[in-house]
Amino acid sequence: QVRLVESGGGLVQAGGSLRLSCAASGSIFSVNTMGWYRQAPGKQRELVAIIAPGGSTSYADSVKGRFTISRDNAKNMVYLQMNSLKPEDTAVYFCWGPAYGTSWGQGTQVTVSS
Repeated sequence: QVRLVESGGGLVQAGGSLRLSCAASGSIFSVNTMGWYRQAPGKQRELVAIIAPGGSTSYADSVKGRFTISRDNAKNMVYLQMNSLKPEDTAVYFCWGPAYGTSWGQGTQVTVSS
């Protein structure tokens, strides 16, 4: 059974930083694109950043220059370094990749106070 477990969220003041981690199970991890998504209250889940198996990345315009996605294929881990956080970044953050199908983790709450 494949699993995704996110951690690292918390409460931070605007301008602060957090680093999210995602532990992914399964041998499929290293050959698949992974991404970080977020869902704010009353809003649809949105893509924040993706990273290909080889390391190429892409970001939503709203986080470019502030967030950095990375991965460690040897450890089946994906990370999201979030700097210069804004109140509008408040959401539950999830990691996911198409290879995991309908298996989403519980997410990790990020709250940014103004």
